Amino acid sequence: MSPPPDGSSSPIGVLPSSLRQPWVVEVTRGDLVESEHRVTLVVLGPDGDEELRAGPVDAPMLARSALKPAQAVACLELAADLDDRELALATGSHSGEPGHLAVAAGLLARRGLAADALGCPPGRPLGLAADRAWGTRDPDRLAMNCSGKHAAMLAACRAQGWPTDGYTDPGHPLQRHVRATLERLAGPVHAVTVDGCGAPAFATDLVAVARLGRALAAAAPGSPEHRVAAAMRAHPDLVAGTDRLDTAVMTLLPGALSKIGAEGVLLAVLPDGAALALSVVDGGARAVGPVLLEILERRGITPPDALRVLAAPHVRGGGHPIGVHRVRVCAHSSG
Repeated sequence: MSPPPDGSSSPIGVLPSSLRQPWVVEVTRGDLVESEHRVTLVVLGPDGDEELRAGPVDAPMLARSALKPAQAVACLELAADLDDRELALATGSHSGEPGHLAVAAGLLARRGLAADALGCPPGRPLGLAADRAWGTRDPDRLAMNCSGKHAAMLAACRAQGWPTDGYTDPGHPLQRHVRATLERLAGPVHAVTVDGCGAPAFATDLVAVARLGRALAAAAPGSPEHRVAAAMRAHPDLVAGTDRLDTAVMTLLPGALSKIGAEGVLLAVLPDGAALALSVVDGGARAVGPVLLEILERRGITPPDALRVLAAPHVRGGGHPIGVHRVRVCAHSSG
């Protein structure tokens, strides 16, 4: 853990507002720093006030799959009949394990749909073990990590009587509602492009992503936001999978929420109700875990050893630990 750069003894160690440069995750090998990743981040406290920012957190950015909880909220608002397991999978970037595929297939079957109705491209499992087990089978739409989200979107279309063809188009009434829900929960959409799964990728900013986390954490019981958060906590294995950070965070830190997005993005609600949003500038996903651990420690939350090992593994040389991933806080004004 890095000491608070302002010299305070606060267990949280919140940065002064003038310290706005990105943090840096250093990857060491022996006594040398081999690589560096710059990380932009913002933390909103349990009351919603901004407690920490580093880097240009108001700049437009693509949170990618970190926005899936908002997309799942939108599907519930459109009367999609999703049980908690289906809802958790809808928020997830699943590993393609057999249980993940079974939930997605069941969700489709209850609406009389087959896998070919999914608008996501065929893929292989995202999880390493699941991919090995897949062997030489052809890529499949159900195995694509976003199939749960797409199945939920199809369910919403069926509930509203909207056409399922073209449901990934930004002009489709489903996607117009998704955008409106995201803007209500988080903030304005700055631009729209296409995600890897074919659905719209909405550009927001990190402050908006953190606001989404607070909306989930502070939601009234029975609301769609509360249902989404409860489903993620109840079924963290369906949000990601074996040896995946999202699943580990929600399993090992009761009350937490975690959703990673591609290119090194993380939305997390911490056990104390604070919301963290971060983005690794160069897209290096290995920098996500060390920053999460740093934030937890600054807030007086001790990460379990199992989470430390997964989030910031030792750098190895010759099969032995030879280096670490560590956070360096840049105490310089960005002007």
